[in-house]
Amino acid sequence: MELRRIGELEVSEVGLGCNNFGTRIDQEATDEVFRACLDSGINFFDTADVYGSGASEEMLGRAMKGHRDRVVIATKFGLRDIDPGLTGGSAEWVRRSVDRSLRRLDTDWIDLFQIHTPDEQVDELETLQALNDLVVAGKVREIGCSNYDADRLDSAADISTRESLAPYRTVQNRYSVLYREPEAEVFDVCESHGVGFLPFFPLESGLLTGKVNADGPTPGTRLAEWPQDRLDLFLTERNLRAVQRLSEWLHDRDQSLLDLAFSWLLSRPHIPSVIAGATSASQVFANSRAAGWQLSENDLNEIDDIVSSANG
Repeated sequence: MELRRIGELEVSEVGLGCNNFGTRIDQEATDEVFRACLDSGINFFDTADVYGSGASEEMLGRAMKGHRDRVVIATKFGLRDIDPGLTGGSAEWVRRSVDRSLRRLDTDWIDLFQIHTPDEQVDELETLQALNDLVVAGKVREIGCSNYDADRLDSAADISTRESLAPYRTVQNRYSVLYREPEAEVFDVCESHGVGFLPFFPLESGLLTGKVNADGPTPGTRLAEWPQDRLDLFLTERNLRAVQRLSEWLHDRDQSLLDLAFSWLLSRPHIPSVIAGATSASQVFANSRAAGWQLSENDLNEIDDIVSSANG
């Protein structure tokens, strides 16, 4: 497993999304998944205070006992479940949320602390100053953001430079071989300011794992458990056409959709790690192996043509 940089951090090019901890799997299964990550070279774990209403952080904290120096822990704050009178990016909530996450994770520091969504009620300067205080105090090593558009990300970078504050090292937005919106503007900002891009929904919530066919998602998968309005984000006619054509293209290449999804993302220079969830050791090992395909320039061009052709 290769390592890539996020500021001062070195993270595995495949990371684990911990949203299943405390929701779809219990502590015993969480421990199994965690051990499988270490065995396969995965050191990067991404969670959030809202995953399982805090249970994800607690279970990750128990799983990593005795291994803290081997792992890089990212968590997020500010999406919901905020104390009355505060908003997600307010300085007071930044201070309260980090202390609560530190307690749940049972650790002295968080490697990457990310605001989960923009706070339109608070000036970005207030949020950045509060996060900078955490870095200075040693509670947080690097900071990041999520769901920021290009203008907001660019403005935050300018504020950090002007005020000599710790900058956002990452932005976590939706991106996959099927969903390309960040390419239009966000990637340019990442390049200009040295911001790493962490894709969420890299597998389009299971659509790129081969577990979806003409009859719909395989029972028991995450996609199968979602309500129709969430399914409509992924199971579009265009996406299903693209998956079918990509599957046909892969037929003679001895590679899977999972291999393509991971390796295609890791061919992007701004992406330090592809974070995906897992509920078993076998899924962890499959994800770690999927990053090993070195796509050629011709492969990338053909993939782009296939995805573009599905729009029609």
